Amino acid sequence: MPLSATADTSKTVKLERYNSYLRKIHSTKVLNASSKVLFRATLLVALVLVLLFAINYPPLSDSRAAAAHHLHRRSFLSTGIFSSSSSLGEGAAWEKRVRQSSTAKRPHGLSVLVTGAAGFVGSHASLALRKRGDGVLGFDNFNDYYDPSLKRARQDLLEKQQVFIVEGDLNDGPLLRKLFDVVPFTHILHLAAQAGVRYAMKNPQSYVSSNIAGFVNLLEVAKAANPQPAIVWASSSSVYGLNTENPFSEEHRTDQPASLYAATKKAGEEIAHTYNHIYGLSLTGLRFFTVYGPWGRPDMAYFFFTKDILHGKSIDIYRTADNKEVARDFTYIDDIVKGCVGALDTAEKSTGSGGKKRGPAQLRVYNLGNTSPVPVGRLVSILEGLLGTKARKHLIKMPRNGDVPYTHANVSLAYKDFGYKPTTDLAAGLRKFVKWYVSYYGVQPRVKKETSHAEESA
Repeated sequence: MPLSATADTSKTVKLERYNSYLRKIHSTKVLNASSKVLFRATLLVALVLVLLFAINYPPLSDSRAAAAHHLHRRSFLSTGIFSSSSSLGEGAAWEKRVRQSSTAKRPHGLSVLVTGAAGFVGSHASLALRKRGDGVLGFDNFNDYYDPSLKRARQDLLEKQQVFIVEGDLNDGPLLRKLFDVVPFTHILHLAAQAGVRYAMKNPQSYVSSNIAGFVNLLEVAKAANPQPAIVWASSSSVYGLNTENPFSEEHRTDQPASLYAATKKAGEEIAHTYNHIYGLSLTGLRFFTVYGPWGRPDMAYFFFTKDILHGKSIDIYRTADNKEVARDFTYIDDIVKGCVGALDTAEKSTGSGGKKRGPAQLRVYNLGNTSPVPVGRLVSILEGLLGTKARKHLIKMPRNGDVPYTHANVSLAYKDFGYKPTTDLAAGLRKFVKWYVSYYGVQPRVKKETSHAEESA
C-alpha cells in the first residue's frame, strides 16, 4: 500500500475520534444543562405548591393563627402582588379606594394614616378629621381583644363618611410600604395598640408584638418614606406608674411602671426618641388619661359597670391598701380628639430623607386629661342615677394587677402649645355615653320606664 494512502486513513480515523469526542462533550453539556433546568423548574413548582397550600389551608389547631393567616391573605391579595388578571383588578380597585380616602377635601388639608381606626379613639379622631376636610385612611387588624362586632360597627360609621379602613397588621411591613407607595401621607396618627392593664397578665406577648414590634415596624416604614410623615402617637398616663407627685406632669419620672402595658408604652417613648435622634422623624406622644364616652371600649370600668348594673350583677369597687377610694382623671372622648387634632396641626415636618436625618426634628410629649380626678364610687353613683337602678357594690382591696390608685393630669403644656382645654365633666359625659349605650344595645333604663309609666297614669 502506498505511504500516502496510509497517512490519509490515519488522519480520517483521528478526525472521527475527535468528532466523536466533541459529540460526547456536547451531549454531556446538554444533559447537565437540561438537568439544571429540570431541577430549577421542579423546585419552582414545589415552592408555588407550598405557597398555595399555605395560603389556602392554614393550620387548624390554632383558630387565632388561622384568623391571622386569613387576614394576611386578604392583605396580600389586596396589594395586587399575585399576577393573575383578577387579582390585578382587585389591586387597582383597592388602590383607588386608598387614594380617594386619603385625599383631602379642603385646601392645604392633611393626608393622615390613622392606625387603630376601628378602635374607640381612632374612629372618633378619623371622623373629626374627615369632617373638617382632611384625607383619612384607616388601618386596623380587627382583633378579638373585645367584641369585633363593635369595631365593625365603627367601621360602618366611617364608611358612610368615605373613610376606608385597610385591614392589616402593623407587623406586615410589605403592606405598610405598599400604602406609602400609593399615598404620600403628610401625617400618621398612630393609635393602634394592645390596650388594657389587666389583660397583660394573661397575654403578655400581644403587648410586645403590637406596642413595641408593631411601633418599630411602622417607624421603619415611615423613616424610609419620601417625604417622611410627621407622627402623633398614643402613649398613656400609665407610664407614670408608681409616681406619687400630683398632678402628673410631663417632667415627672416615668421609670417605675406598674404594669407590662405601661412598660411597653414607656418603651415606645424611648423608641420614639431614638428614631427622632437618628432619622429626623417628627414625633409627638400623647399620654391619654382614662378616656370614656360613646362607642367606647367594653373592657373599661364605666362600660362594664353600666352593663352589670342593668343586668343586676354585682360590681367590684376597689379600695387602696390604706382603705382610700380609687380615683381617675376621666377624660371625655371629644376632649381627647381635640387634643389629637391640635397635636397634628402643630406637628412640624420630619427632617429626614431616604432614611437619613437632615436636621433637628421635633420631639414632644403631652398629657391629655380632664384635670379633675373623680372617685370610682362617684362614677357609680352617676351611673345609678342615669340608669335608674341601684348597683350591687362589692368593695374590695385593689389587687396587684397593674392598676394604680390615682391619676391626675397637669395639661398646662398642651394648653400652652396647642390650646388644649377639656370642657366636659364626668356627669355630662356619662349622660352621653348612657344615651348611646341604651340605643346601641337596645336596652331601656328603668328611670325612663318609670317616667313613661307615670306619664301614662297621668
